[in-house]
Amino acid sequence: MTDRSCLAIVLAAGEGTRMRSKLPKVLHEIGARPMVAHAVATARAAGADAVAVVVGPGHDKVAEVAGRAGAGETFVQSERRGTAHAVLCARAALERGPDTAIVLYGDTPLVRPATIGRVREALAAGADVVVLGFQASDPTGYGRLILRDGTLEAIREERDATPAERAVDLCNSGIMGFRGSVALALLEAIGDANAKGEYYLTDAVEIARARGLATAVVIGGEDEFLGVNDRVQLATCEGVFQKRRRAEALAAGVTLVAPDSVIFAADTEIAGDVVIEPNVVFGPGVTVASGARIRAFSHLEGATVGEGAIVGPYARLRPGAWLGRDVHVGNFVEIKNGRVEDGAKVNHLTYIGDARIGAKANIGAGTITCNYDGFGKYHTDIGAGAFVGSNASLVAPVAIGDGAWVGSGSVVTKDVPADALVVARAHMIVRPGWASAFRARKAAERAAKK
Repeated sequence: MTDRSCLAIVLAAGEGTRMRSKLPKVLHEIGARPMVAHAVATARAAGADAVAVVVGPGHDKVAEVAGRAGAGETFVQSERRGTAHAVLCARAALERGPDTAIVLYGDTPLVRPATIGRVREALAAGADVVVLGFQASDPTGYGRLILRDGTLEAIREERDATPAERAVDLCNSGIMGFRGSVALALLEAIGDANAKGEYYLTDAVEIARARGLATAVVIGGEDEFLGVNDRVQLATCEGVFQKRRRAEALAAGVTLVAPDSVIFAADTEIAGDVVIEPNVVFGPGVTVASGARIRAFSHLEGATVGEGAIVGPYARLRPGAWLGRDVHVGNFVEIKNGRVEDGAKVNHLTYIGDARIGAKANIGAGTITCNYDGFGKYHTDIGAGAFVGSNASLVAPVAIGDGAWVGSGSVVTKDVPADALVVARAHMIVRPGWASAFRARKAAERAAKK
């Protein structure tokens, strides 16, 4: 049983000065995805049908990124007065009466959707307040979850804890869930009687207990709740993320020849029976179909790789690259906004931009599509079964017909009919003995200067 409607509130108002960056903290990336987008995506994957994000003043870019990730609305916390105050900035969303409200953080990008799902289940089973906790290998610095007879009684900050409470290793992640019918009342009851004059979300537990409401703890893995406040922690989170994605890929039937050297993005999709060789980097927006092989030192971003295709080594697929079945893209080939259809081969030292390569066409070494004149981009169309010789320059816009043949070294500026041969290069001139005469003349000139 789960709740019927769920509101997720993502707190993303922190400045993150320890990042030493002009970029807002929550826009720093894990797996090529901004951290705030991770939080929004987690909420959506856990079944939240509404997501609100609370940002700091002037953080329009954070709101924009969160919106693209699936957040429906944004609220601004104009003053930094604590976590409870931040949640209350989304009062309008709470007043719509969701069955449950979950509070997440934009700088905690590794929480699993299934863990948030268990918070929803605990609320649906009768809890009024649910806190996500974890068993800490080193609890120093964390708030402790204080249980009595298996029931959550309070969250105690370390500085306020007794020695016995400090010995507790069950720690607070900061993520909490509320039954919708009591959320506003609990939040409004939180006072600011602390040294900083701030309103702490954690106080909601003791207020709930005092009112006879049911509290509960859901426990997740410690690595889910790694927060990011500086570059070291960002790198640590990236390492955990990559380790997870590699394990997921291996479990799904993907061969990683050297797993620790492969870098995934958050949205990378790899089918089973794909082989990925060492030192491959996947940027955002990559899909690889079954049976493909990505060879060493290749970089893919915004690309689709078809069944049985071979990419690399040392290949670069840029956004808009689309490879069909059994395509070969070899070493030092770059493809951008190019469609390479079934069985075509682009095996080495080639640039394909804004182009279509028809099925079973062959593109020789050193070929380039000249797609940009400094002002606009233009299309090259290469037909099925065409053969483009080495070191050809195809000046777009231009079309090479099906089965046509382009001679090596040609500069093609006009359309080539199907099954035609085009040779577009200067006539070769041979002057017998010229080289030896040239060397003798230069040697004499040098001797005369001595």
